[in-house]
Amino acid sequence: MKKFFFIFICFFTIKASATHIVGGEIIYDDLGGGNYRITLKIYRDCSSQAPFNGVPPAGAAYISVYDSAQNYIGFYDIGSPTITIVPPAINNPCIITPNSVCVEQGVYTHTINLPPLAGGYDVIHHVTFRNATILNIVNPGMVGSTYYTHIPGPEEVTFNDSPRFTNLPPIFICNGLKFTFDHSAIDPDGDQLVYSMYSPFDGSSALTAPPPPYTPVIFQAPYSASYPIASNPAFSINPTTGIFSGTPTNLGQWVFAICVKEYRNNQLINTHYRDFQVNVVTCTATLSVIKDQTVQCAGSTFNFINQSIGGTQFSWNFGDPNTSADTSHLVNPTYTYADTGKYVVTLIANPGKPCADTSKKTFYVYPVLDIKFPPNLRQCLKGNAFSFSTTGAYLPSTTFKWDFTSSATPSISTLKNPTNIVYNNFGKYFVKLVAKQSVCIDSFIDSVRVIGRPNAQISNLPVSLCNPATVAFANGSSGELPMKYFWKFSNGSTSTAFEPIQVFSPAGVYGATLAAITSILCADTSIASVNHVTVNPTPFAGFSFSPQITTIFDPEITINNTASPDAISWNYAFGDGATSGFPFEKHIYDTYGDYTITQYVTNNFGCSSTISQVVKILPEYRFWVPNAFTPDENLLNDHFMPIAIGVLNYDFEIFDRWGERLFKTNNPKQGWNGFYKGQECKQDVYVWRITFKNVVTEKDEVHYGHVTLLKNE
Repeated sequence: MKKFFFIFICFFTIKASATHIVGGEIIYDDLGGGNYRITLKIYRDCSSQAPFNGVPPAGAAYISVYDSAQNYIGFYDIGSPTITIVPPAINNPCIITPNSVCVEQGVYTHTINLPPLAGGYDVIHHVTFRNATILNIVNPGMVGSTYYTHIPGPEEVTFNDSPRFTNLPPIFICNGLKFTFDHSAIDPDGDQLVYSMYSPFDGSSALTAPPPPYTPVIFQAPYSASYPIASNPAFSINPTTGIFSGTPTNLGQWVFAICVKEYRNNQLINTHYRDFQVNVVTCTATLSVIKDQTVQCAGSTFNFINQSIGGTQFSWNFGDPNTSADTSHLVNPTYTYADTGKYVVTLIANPGKPCADTSKKTFYVYPVLDIKFPPNLRQCLKGNAFSFSTTGAYLPSTTFKWDFTSSATPSISTLKNPTNIVYNNFGKYFVKLVAKQSVCIDSFIDSVRVIGRPNAQISNLPVSLCNPATVAFANGSSGELPMKYFWKFSNGSTSTAFEPIQVFSPAGVYGATLAAITSILCADTSIASVNHVTVNPTPFAGFSFSPQITTIFDPEITINNTASPDAISWNYAFGDGATSGFPFEKHIYDTYGDYTITQYVTNNFGCSSTISQVVKILPEYRFWVPNAFTPDENLLNDHFMPIAIGVLNYDFEIFDRWGERLFKTNNPKQGWNGFYKGQECKQDVYVWRITFKNVVTEKDEVHYGHVTLLKNE
């Protein structure tokens, strides 16, 4: 993977200066020997109270350098900027530059040695805040700016200078006036340049900028990188020439950005960025504008609409060669032509004045052509036949062409009033009528609606069930009109519910029929049937067991299967966590209690049944304590083990004759081995104490006694 070497240029400014930054860009020139002259251009409002970075008392401007692994290399002061005023891009003596708009350019230059490195370098400058009054991004006062450029590595090119824009950016444009700006660039190396708009990058307050990629600003809807300024037509840039044009429609401050992609031998080697804030202002200007002719064939009398800007006096010439009386000084004059034809109308705004402006527009004078056809009521698909008739103003020589869409028969017609137009499918269709009269063409479009037939459908129906089968029928019927439903089932039942529930029994094959009925506007019925609902037999579970009541001293239960012969699998759950898959079984319970035995059976159709019965295991009580034991590890009487059956809360302790406890357990099945703390106890008489709860009497008991530990010498 290609690695990159990054340089980050990070300038610290006081907050007041940062909030007046309106744009910037970075350019580099390859001086040879690994030396690069870095040029940073920063644009800001003239009203800023704080100086540029590098101008006391502001802090210095710095360059931070990182390698492709983002290891920090150096930190450089790039000095002070050269400051100039950016002139307005609108060079029109009839437009007065607003006094409220002023932008300064600060240009920093610094030379740094960057030895050739695979992946190249990135040069970055970032600031913290933009102007809070910007209209097209979210929370602009808290959004920063990042400007950067890329120096390609030697594996891409051996020598390269970045492209640079020919003209300074526009500081203001006039609201409502078309603006065209040459945003082209030149490249010292003659590389191919391609222009586009992009989303400006956010910035940060860190001393050192992070490496690319950078987070774009968040545009306030409906604005975006491709539509950054409220405009109609929208601003765009020609990718080949770099001409930036559009007509703004809202006053205010707007951020936009232009990038230039640099190609050499059809390979992209660098992208140069310019991020800028433009002011859309109200301009004082004279502009002659004649409203366009909206309908070519509108008769011989015209009411001309003057849409000029800034004019106070006007001179019209209606271009009629048959008379010299085709002029007017009215703002919005009316003129009637004596003959048909094509005429060039001229309007001069402020004639004879230095800021006069002239516009010309061609008007077509022909008899009125204004056609339409009456609306058609909707029709049902079944038996539909539409008729159409042309109305409006037109000459007898006018020709017509109808388009009913490919779903109709016929699909087109040249008749003035076509009839018997049949649509083959339901839906909404747009009918278009085009009329041609001399050089004029008029069209009219309206829609017709064809209402489809109802479509009955029984959906998601299981085809194999177990007796008795409860079936919830799903209704998938569709139609454009309200429908009623009638269900009929093969078990003799009927229903008018939308989705009825039926119980089918005994086993067998069942069917259902659904009628979807429309009675409003288009009376029609659609039928859907199913006849494959199979109800399979269900086996009968059954078992017997003995004994049904026993004690914990005889806890074995014998189970006999009595399920129906069609059962092919059996499963028992004995209530104590144990299970079995055999039809006949014996089971022993470990403790007393009432246990539910459940049998599950399944036949070869996958149908199953279950039955449960309860067995009672009664508690028993036994308690016996030996009086001696011989812990000599001969496997005979090695442990002192009392016998306690049917007890709860068992506690067993051993003491020597001085009262020291040698052994303790709560497990009735654990005895004493004659040891204490890993040492054998001597032959002697020891005291035991046992407490428990008798499960039969449900009373607490305490027992004491002696046991003799004997040694076989």
